[in-house]
Amino acid sequence: MKDGWSFGFFPVFGYDSNTGTKYGGILKLFDYGDGSSYPRYDQAFNLELSRTTKGQGINQLTYDSRTLISGYRVMGEVSYLTEKILDFYGFNGYNAYYSSEYTKKGNPSYISPVFYKMERELLKLRVEIIGKLSGDNIKWFGGFEYMNNNLDTVDVDNINKGKDENRMLPYSGGGLYGRYIRWGLIKPDQADGGQAGAFKAGVKYDTRDNEANPMKGLWTDVQFLFSPGFLSDGYTYGRIAFTHRQYFTLIPRRVNLGYRLSYQAKLGGEMPFYMLPLVYNSAPQLTLSGLGGSRTIRGILRNRVVGEDFVYGNIELRWKVARTVLFNQNLYLALSGFADAGMITGKYVMPQTTDTEAIEWLSKGDKEEMHTSYGWGIHGALNENFIVSLNYAWANDPRDGVKGTYLQMSFNF
Repeated sequence: MKDGWSFGFFPVFGYDSNTGTKYGGILKLFDYGDGSSYPRYDQAFNLELSRTTKGQGINQLTYDSRTLISGYRVMGEVSYLTEKILDFYGFNGYNAYYSSEYTKKGNPSYISPVFYKMERELLKLRVEIIGKLSGDNIKWFGGFEYMNNNLDTVDVDNINKGKDENRMLPYSGGGLYGRYIRWGLIKPDQADGGQAGAFKAGVKYDTRDNEANPMKGLWTDVQFLFSPGFLSDGYTYGRIAFTHRQYFTLIPRRVNLGYRLSYQAKLGGEMPFYMLPLVYNSAPQLTLSGLGGSRTIRGILRNRVVGEDFVYGNIELRWKVARTVLFNQNLYLALSGFADAGMITGKYVMPQTTDTEAIEWLSKGDKEEMHTSYGWGIHGALNENFIVSLNYAWANDPRDGVKGTYLQMSFNF
């Protein structure tokens, strides 16, 4: 049992195949109140300040409270996220041609390591509230999420500053993103980014025995999102996001199995392309960036699977191999094995183009099919809720990359 305030500080030093070596810190504060609901907390703060060697910056503060407003759960987020080399492969999964030959020095088709990259600065504000609809398990939720995207091609000159000639990146001509702009496959009013505000409302059914790593229960939700034109640079659209998760106890307190299935689609209107690589979750989980990478389809290139409608899923076996109490803190170590998959089910329709180079490039794409991967993980937990995870995964198809290594907080679902 724990009561009052507890904290965990994690000095970040890890590696992500997509973003490079990460350094910084994460501070988590948990208020367990009188301890009667442990391991459920009354309120929690999460602050992350981190950078990576490939130019990613995370400045993020989140708040989660069950006591701020009596009878309701309130969550908020303020984030400023920077990406100097954000992945961009085009649209609609395998329809978008990918070859590692363009990024590896020595290959005949070599252009630049940042050929499939772009820049993004993202300001994000979010507030959500959850209330009971029927009993303790069926709840409604609603909120508002605002994003302001600032986009550009990779600034190769800035990256090369201070480097000797042998370590300098070659000029990429703006990479694939710059080509899409020149070819007219990205609308001129979207090329530099823009803002988007969305109202969210939905219902969820939740019987999990513990949010951080459930041993049993269901977590199913459906949410509708509406982005009005006056908040989104003239683009009005609606989306639906349905996600189902289920957990089974195989050996009490030791081994559990969980799976997640999600379908997300546009209901109508027109979406700017920079809002496509978003994966929506119900609170308290955060909106994610793109299918592929650490939080969705591990082992597959980040943002490899981008379109208007998509489906993805995960299945994961978790085994708590050791438990102990150290300095009055509850600790456990867990191992996991998993398989992930996803694909585009509704294509993003790009603007028509007569550019012969663009037509030739698009003709290299393949028919979309399921993207799959598999891997394993090791996880350390402090007081059930503060979890550090290291996942290692392989893509099953070279069109999705080769493998990925991810050091992150919490289990994926």
